Amino acid sequence: MWLNRAHARRTPSSTSPPPPPRDRPSSPATASPRRSNHLTPSLPHRPGLPSRASSLSLLSDVSSETPSATKRVPNGSSLKHELSTSPVANVPDPLQVLEGVIGSPLKSDANGESEERGRTANKVSSERVQDIEFGGLSLREFVATGRATRPSRPRTSTEAYVDSAHTIAGFEKERDNFEELHRSILACDDVLKSVETYLMSFQKDLGTVSAEIETLQSRSMVLNTKMENRKRVEKILGPAAEEITLSPVMVKKIMEGPIDDAWVKALEEIERRSRAIDGKTKDGNKVRAAADLRPLLDNLTNKAVERIRDYLVAQIKALRSPNMNAQIIQQQVLLKHKDVYPFLLRRQPQLAEDISQAYINTMRWYYLNNFTRYRTALDKLKVQLVSAQEMIGNDSELGKRSNLAANSRIASATFDALCLGRRMDVIKTQSQTALPSHVAEEDQSSHFLEVAFRSFNLALIDNASAEFSFLAEFFAKQGFHAVSRKFTAVFSPTFELGQTVTKQLISDPNTDALGVLICVRLNQAFAFELQRRKVPAVEAYINGTNMLLWPRFQQIMDMHCESIRRVTSSLSGRSASALTLTSSNAQSGASTAPHPLTQKFANFVQAILALSSEAGDDEPVSNSLARLRTDFENFLAKMSKSVADPRKRERFLGNNYSLVLTIIGDTAGKLADEIREHFEEMKETYNEGR
Repeated sequence: MWLNRAHARRTPSSTSPPPPPRDRPSSPATASPRRSNHLTPSLPHRPGLPSRASSLSLLSDVSSETPSATKRVPNGSSLKHELSTSPVANVPDPLQVLEGVIGSPLKSDANGESEERGRTANKVSSERVQDIEFGGLSLREFVATGRATRPSRPRTSTEAYVDSAHTIAGFEKERDNFEELHRSILACDDVLKSVETYLMSFQKDLGTVSAEIETLQSRSMVLNTKMENRKRVEKILGPAAEEITLSPVMVKKIMEGPIDDAWVKALEEIERRSRAIDGKTKDGNKVRAAADLRPLLDNLTNKAVERIRDYLVAQIKALRSPNMNAQIIQQQVLLKHKDVYPFLLRRQPQLAEDISQAYINTMRWYYLNNFTRYRTALDKLKVQLVSAQEMIGNDSELGKRSNLAANSRIASATFDALCLGRRMDVIKTQSQTALPSHVAEEDQSSHFLEVAFRSFNLALIDNASAEFSFLAEFFAKQGFHAVSRKFTAVFSPTFELGQTVTKQLISDPNTDALGVLICVRLNQAFAFELQRRKVPAVEAYINGTNMLLWPRFQQIMDMHCESIRRVTSSLSGRSASALTLTSSNAQSGASTAPHPLTQKFANFVQAILALSSEAGDDEPVSNSLARLRTDFENFLAKMSKSVADPRKRERFLGNNYSLVLTIIGDTAGKLADEIREHFEEMKETYNEGR
């Protein structure tokens, strides 16, 4: 349609087409935004970017500014003018070119206007040639691209015109929106400029950061190299520096910290540092670090010595407190920090010796004072007294009547002093506790002497063992002989007190031979216990006690023998002929029953044998029993002479020996076997003569 209108308005005298009307597009290129969208973008170009040629903008400028054909040629192009003024020969038909561009043949006009439309199309095609922008594509590539965007049915000229009219009307209607869009795009351009500026600055900063990172990388490599070198050096110098280094924590602990396990460990560290410095400075070696550290180490050592002195003196003073248990301070305080004294001994030997002497004096007073109080409590016990009237050859009834205790706390004998009874229990008991002081003071029952002896010596042995163990551990660095001397200095007054107590218990007027022998067995048990505890320093006290007990036992045994000899000698004035001259009634009254002295002798021997079941051959018990047995046999022999009938005499002797065998028959031990075998022989001898 627009081709026909263009042909009708054209005049023959004019070589150029008339200007298009103001209210419609001048060409199909400007009327069809759809075609222009495929060729160039419709939005305005962004500032700063090169603009591309647009057929839409060029045609619009031509149609709106100048009506002449020559002024419509943009950018100085004369292609359209040359086509209209001087047609070129041998040019193909424009319709054919258009069909080649469109890709389909044009429909023929039903009204016979095909020829006119051909001429008009030829002219329009000439104008369109300069408006088509191929975008760097060949014609075939451009056609192939256009086919993909065109509809399947070719558009008619009427439809193109209508679309162009609608597009212009829509543009006028949306002008404000387009202007607003234009302003928005300009604002976006400003924002993008600021973003561009920011990105440029950011790029510059990135360059700076990159340079710094490279610098840091180079420094890191240098530091890594230095670190590796330092590690190698520390591996070599580290142990040597550690040996002579004193940390502030250690110094503060020694100067101000309480004396506890941590303080003792710090003291050990100082000792190691001191040995290390001494090792580095000996043989004339001059180590500057060791020389610089020596004054500080000496001052710290002197401060440690001062604190150790004050600490030990305070503990020694605490031992003198009333009712203080020394073993608590020894075990929980002194032994817990026992390493402080060897340090003091190495640094200040004279001061250590003075403190040791102060401890010895304190403990000497402590043990002597406490055992003196304990002895006073034991003195209040009622001890059974066995007087000289209780000898085998004496009249026991007379002794019981005449035995009066000189001390109100000593009870007279109301028992058979020659029988063992349950006195063996004090040896066999498993209790390892001594009689408490308050119990001894309040006890109103009677006891034998071995009860007081056991209580005092058991307490003494226990305390001596504890003290020796403490001394051996606390003063271990000074050697065994030094420890033994200290122990003897501490306990010598107490041992003297113990021997005094023993003398008091066994001395006259007490003649309890069984009690003395029981004390001997208790003393032997104490010796075995001390050997088990490995306390050899008390051996002298044990031996001294034995030297008191055994002579007293032999002395009492001699008293028994003397009593039998006195009875025997009292029978020597009677002659056998005189006895035979007595009346028949007197002879008939002669008895063959065992003599009462035989009963007393057998009970006494049985007690001694029971207490000597494990006795050795070197003990004086066997000699004492041998003497006693000889005196007893002499008595029976002298006594049997009073019997005129020989058969009765033999029966009398046999009955006495049989009684002895009966009483001692249950005893065990080597000594008991010997005594029993001897009396069996005597019994058989007189039984055969019946």
